[in-house]
Amino acid sequence: MWLYATALVVFILDQLVKVIILSFLSLGESLPVIPKILHLTLVRNTGIAFGFLKGNPLWLFIFISLSILVLIILSLKLYQASRTLQLAYGMILGGAASNYLDRIRFGSIVDYIDARVWPVFNLADMAISIGVGLFILTVWLRRR
Repeated sequence: MWLYATALVVFILDQLVKVIILSFLSLGESLPVIPKILHLTLVRNTGIAFGFLKGNPLWLFIFISLSILVLIILSLKLYQASRTLQLAYGMILGGAASNYLDRIRFGSIVDYIDARVWPVFNLADMAISIGVGLFILTVWLRRR
């Protein structure tokens, strides 16, 4: 239950923020939240992390579609896992699903969090990264 609830919350939050960002910012426009440290900047990413694999839309779409399918299948095996593992996996699944919907709707991912020292990213990317870290940490601690 935790897995799918977490995935749904991440998905809805990220899509909601993207709707707000798209309604207030033009492509490339930046709004300082904390000047020179944190800005909201609207960019489109046609690749995956850091723009990797740009220019291969069909191959990338097939790869990501298969990845989402694998995530869903694996989620069925984690239904009885600990809450921590379900939370971690739900963050990964929700973030991946949100970015996948962007790719279907827009042909690119909507990114908006600009920390100025890192490529622009979004809430879904954060959820995926935190979820992967939490998943690895949980599995590692259990094996110790």
